[in-house]
Formats: sequence, structure tokens, C-alpha cells
Amino acid sequence: MAERVWTVKDALDWMVGYLTDKGDDQPRLSAEWLLSAATGLSRVEVYAYHDRPLADDERDRLREGVRRRADGMPLQYVTGEMPFRHIVVHVEPGVFIPRPETETLVQVGLDHLARAGVTAPHVADVCTGSGCVALSVATELPGSRVWASDRNEVAVRVATDNADRLGVGDRVEVSLGDLFAPFPARLRGSLHAVLANPPYIPSADISRLPSEITGFEPELALDGGPDGLDLARRIVAEAREWLAPGGLLAIELDERCVQDAVNQMEPWYEEIDIVKDLAGRDRVAAGVLP
Repeated sequence: MAERVWTVKDALDWMVGYLTDKGDDQPRLSAEWLLSAATGLSRVEVYAYHDRPLADDERDRLREGVRRRADGMPLQYVTGEMPFRHIVVHVEPGVFIPRPETETLVQVGLDHLARAGVTAPHVADVCTGSGCVALSVATELPGSRVWASDRNEVAVRVATDNADRLGVGDRVEVSLGDLFAPFPARLRGSLHAVLANPPYIPSADISRLPSEITGFEPELALDGGPDGLDLARRIVAEAREWLAPGGLLAIELDERCVQDAVNQMEPWYEEIDIVKDLAGRDRVAAGVLP
């Protein structure tokens, strides 16, 4: 007897039911993404070409993707990509998955540079992870140069690969190291903006995060110390010697920590502001070096 021919719709319907039984919070979304990754179809095309038969290699990729997702692996790790603003970045286990709220951090930086009239800015992105912040700045400001750093070797490799894939590798330099330490000394006092999304979850809260996060994402990118501000304090202090006068410091933080970060900034920065994310939560502490 001939083996059954599976169409895109057959696979979609089966996955939605299977992932629902496995406790997936958004089984249809997961199924759409897995089908897109396995077939190369967009999520819209999954429905437009619902009667298209699946090739054997597509079915193999789909089986493996469904198995990983059913085991609790974040969907972004299964598909290997995450949309962020106007780009799509590659992600893999060992690299922090970009969150939508981080788009607010990028917008704060871009708004400041636009107000300042800087068309060819020098920007630093510390704790870069996948490189989503640095790469958004580079792609949205074609005249910019961006220096990015991370303590995670996997993140540095992934961010570098993302820069090359997006065609901005000549303007984005990703280095392994602690905050500003790996940046060229000549940048001191010349940066127009420092953007940072450091680990900011208070240590005591890590164990209460969903297992999809704690079981797969690097703790190095999550744990911000007892009050969530261990690295943020250092960034506030160290950024002063790297920023040019009038340069912006913007740090993404847990909503419970933003005001404390502002208090840390007040002795040295002006025009200090708290910016809310799209969900209306305090998200970014921002200030300008006098």
C-alpha cells in the first residue's frame, strides 16, 4: 500500500492537536512557525498552499521540530530565528532570545540621535546577545558604526554571523568581553549613544520563571544579582568615560528596577527619563551626559 500523502493542511491540523495535548500555550502559532521553517513557506503561504504535498525531507524536518517543541524548547530555538523590528535574527540555544520590549530600547536610541541631528553616530551596545539592538541601529541608520560586546562566546559568534548575514558586518564590530572592556581605547569620550539590555532579573526570581526560559536560555543573560541592578550600576558609572558630551545612555530593565536605576543616574546625567514599553510598563531608564 502506498504511503499516505501529507499536505500542508494535514500537517498543520495534526500539529495543532498534538501540541495542544502537549500543553503548548499557542499551538496554532507554533504549528505555523514550524511549517514555515520546514517548508520555506511564509505563514500566509501555509494557508494559501494548504493542499501542497510535503516532500520527504520537509516531513523529516517537521517531525524533528515538533519533537523539540513538544519537549518544551522555545519556538525560536526550534526554528532558529526571531523577528525583531525590521530584521530577523538567528538564535540558538545558549543565546538570549530577543523580546519585543527591547524594541523600545532601540527606539529610544534612534529618537535621541534624530533629535541631536547625528547622521553618522558611533554607538555601543553592551550585553548584545543575538546582536538585535546593534543590528537594528546599523540597518536603520546606514551611516552608523556600532561596537557590541558580550561575555558569552556563543552570543558573540551568533551576533557576528547575524551582522554578516544582514550585510552590516563592515559597520558592526562584535567583541568578547565584559561591558566596555573590549572596545578600542580611541572610542573613549566619543560615543553618541550607549544602549544596554543587561541581565536584570533579581536572583531570587530566577527559579520562578517558566521552565521554557530556565531550561533553555542562558542564566548569564538573566540573573541581574540580588536587586537586578548588578550590571546596570556598572554601566551607569562606566558609560560616563565613553560617551561624548550630549551622548545618551539608555538601559532596559525590569519594571521594578527602573526607578532605582534612575536614582543611580541622577548625579551624573541630565534629561533623565523613564520610557514605557508597548505594554505600558516602565522599561528603559535614559539620560544624557552633560
